[in-house]
Amino acid sequence: MKVNELLSRTNPPDSREAGVVPVVRRSFLLGLALAVTAAILVVGPLGSALGDSSRERWIGTWSTSPVAPAPSEPGFLDQTLRQIVRIGIGGDQLRVRFSNSFGTAPLTIDAASIGVQKAAAAIRAGTLRELTFGGEPFVSIPAGARVLSDPVALSVSAEENLAISLYVAEDTGPPTLHGLAHQTSYVSPPGDFTDLDDMPVDAETTSWFWLTGVEVLAHRGSRAVVTLGDSITEGFASTPNANARYPDALQRRLLRKFRGKPKMAVLNAGISGNRILTDVFGPNALARLDRDVLTQSGVSHVILLEGINDIGFPELGGFGFPPEVLREVSAEQIIAGTKQIIARAHARGLTIFGGTILPFEGALYFTEAGEAKRQAVNDWIRTSGAFDAVIDFDAAIRDPSNPRRMLPAFDSGDNLHPSDAGYQAMAEVVDLKLFRRGTTDEADDDD
Repeated sequence: MKVNELLSRTNPPDSREAGVVPVVRRSFLLGLALAVTAAILVVGPLGSALGDSSRERWIGTWSTSPVAPAPSEPGFLDQTLRQIVRIGIGGDQLRVRFSNSFGTAPLTIDAASIGVQKAAAAIRAGTLRELTFGGEPFVSIPAGARVLSDPVALSVSAEENLAISLYVAEDTGPPTLHGLAHQTSYVSPPGDFTDLDDMPVDAETTSWFWLTGVEVLAHRGSRAVVTLGDSITEGFASTPNANARYPDALQRRLLRKFRGKPKMAVLNAGISGNRILTDVFGPNALARLDRDVLTQSGVSHVILLEGINDIGFPELGGFGFPPEVLREVSAEQIIAGTKQIIARAHARGLTIFGGTILPFEGALYFTEAGEAKRQAVNDWIRTSGAFDAVIDFDAAIRDPSNPRRMLPAFDSGDNLHPSDAGYQAMAEVVDLKLFRRGTTDEADDDD
């Protein structure tokens, strides 16, 4: 008998609607836990389905950072969302993370599935799998909470596009989302189509809704690096559906380097407009550090690239932004916030690298005072020794004839965000030897 069936005997028939599990006696729970433990030890198929913990562990293979919706953001009603994500490393078992972090009421996902994308909203034949939660095909996520699906058996390769579908029967209200995905996903007409390879499409979207992570059961030596940053990490201005962000390019390099069983995944925790010290678009980096970095499965390294919006946004006073957006901070305050991120990463035993802030002369919010702050922060990053290593993104893409600007070939056109070539150059400047510590099975070459 499944754990889920045992628990259902203690729940009233309407426990799904209530979204709670009634309190049961401690002695019953203890007995149930012992019985379940014994079942797992005795029943071979269940134990093998969960993997050998001595040789494998869960590693994040894709992630995104959720933000609060605008009050006018429409929700969904009786619709299926088929959301496309590109994973980093592959494996034979997956689980999926959903978030209602910015919801004001419980969210019920009435059905969910996962498969390998064939094209657009179509799933490759034979790869569609139902997602369950505690053995049930539905889940209620309290406001502010996150959930993990049960593990599902599905063999996927590195850099494969997955189609993750969820169906919501009731009006969701404004959804927790990541607004600038640079990836096309699909919304159905009314109905639950999570069990169909070919889903009918009513609309396309370039946002991800409630979906925040995919984890894979991998060799225990595998690890993940989280790239924490703003729009430059997120990949703003990169070609949609091309996976041309700098974390994508870094993932490709790491896959070439670590060719054995231990792998290195790259998790993108970039949010456009993000700042170290002030909430603007998404929580500030200090506030979201636990959620987006420290609690990621298998994380061992962090690359921090933040600060340009702390410098630039206060110069946008003529554009009608609210006072909190325009709050000015000094280079010393940016450095103090960065030190806190470093300290908290080190407290968790993580290795953290500092990325220098990119040149931005010619950008909408460029000023001489802002450039002086950028130079001061970059000088501290390079010389303080506070980080475990420095990744000089600034030097990689600046114009040698005018170091305050990007090289034209690396500029997307706004003097702030790199082009696809610029993002590739950022990934190329990362020394892959920095990730060598603790990895025993890697290629002989350095790239």
